[in-house]
Amino acid sequence: MNDVIVIGGGQSGLAAARAAQAHGLTPLILEAGREPTGSWPHYYDSLTLFSPAGYSGMPDVPFPGDPERYPIRDEVADYLRAYAASLDVEIHTGTRVSAVTTDNDRGFLIRTEAGETLPAAGVIAASGSFGNPYLPVLPGQDSFTGRLLHVADYRDPKPYAGQRVLVVGAGNSAVQVGYELADVAEVTLATRHPVGFVPQRHDGRDLHYWLHHTGFDDLPPEWLTRLVTTTLVLDTGDYRHAVETGRLDRRPMFTAFDGDHVVWPDGMREQVDTILFATGYRPHLDYLEPLGALVDGLPRHTGGISTSHLGLVYVGLEFQRSFASNTLRGVHRDAEYVAAALAAHVRKAGTLVA
Repeated sequence: MNDVIVIGGGQSGLAAARAAQAHGLTPLILEAGREPTGSWPHYYDSLTLFSPAGYSGMPDVPFPGDPERYPIRDEVADYLRAYAASLDVEIHTGTRVSAVTTDNDRGFLIRTEAGETLPAAGVIAASGSFGNPYLPVLPGQDSFTGRLLHVADYRDPKPYAGQRVLVVGAGNSAVQVGYELADVAEVTLATRHPVGFVPQRHDGRDLHYWLHHTGFDDLPPEWLTRLVTTTLVLDTGDYRHAVETGRLDRRPMFTAFDGDHVVWPDGMREQVDTILFATGYRPHLDYLEPLGALVDGLPRHTGGISTSHLGLVYVGLEFQRSFASNTLRGVHRDAEYVAAALAAHVRKAGTLVA
């Protein structure tokens, strides 16, 4: 029997495996993709981190290059490849988990789409959320004749040249994608609330310096919900200027679809070619449904430790324990937290010699 199986080989799974090793466990990583880079190679081409390199690495493996620079998507994928290579961990790529069930009182059975069944004393669910994009549903949406997609399907602006495009969302991805689309298309950012911009740098230092040194990065979610009441967009000044000057139009969210048109709150109808939803993701944990560990697709947990099944933990959930929980700079702290509890459980279950 495996000590622990880690489901997902991206940043969360790799951090979890490292933490499990540090606590004397032997982890096996199951990654659905071709390599242990998670979803990073599949994000849009121009994606740039909002945290500088100096705040974008994990323990023992600093992000290479100038610590003040902002790495691009492909650099992050390269970093994760190097990080995976630095771990003495067995990684099975091209292995998608279809279901997790209990093995009576002996742990778990992890079933793969290839038909393999693997027993484990513990499970770390670290599969992220990229495979489960969230699309809101508005009246008439099923009959919309234009193109409707999620930002997970977006790569670059070229296919949208000359189009009328709406980007739905008020977060970093929505603004970044809308900004670059505005070079080739007529773009409106449709949001339920005005966009909240936060300066990327303050007093000559990147915001992440202040998040780290003030302890804001480690605040629990219960405090964060009181302190941060709206979605915030990190900005060097370009994004705010684009909205204020009309280069990137911003309007209140439309209310319905009507054929190839949308209906704005004032009742006006407008023809639209493409609507791009940058409305976030939900945890990609459907393989835990047979286990009964989810409620409406969301895990039952406290700080990443399952409240429904002993030996099941999570890494990489948004706001799992802090503002930085599902980021390169913060995921290792949550991994350490849950790995300590998991190791204690596995030892108590008698699968390791204490």
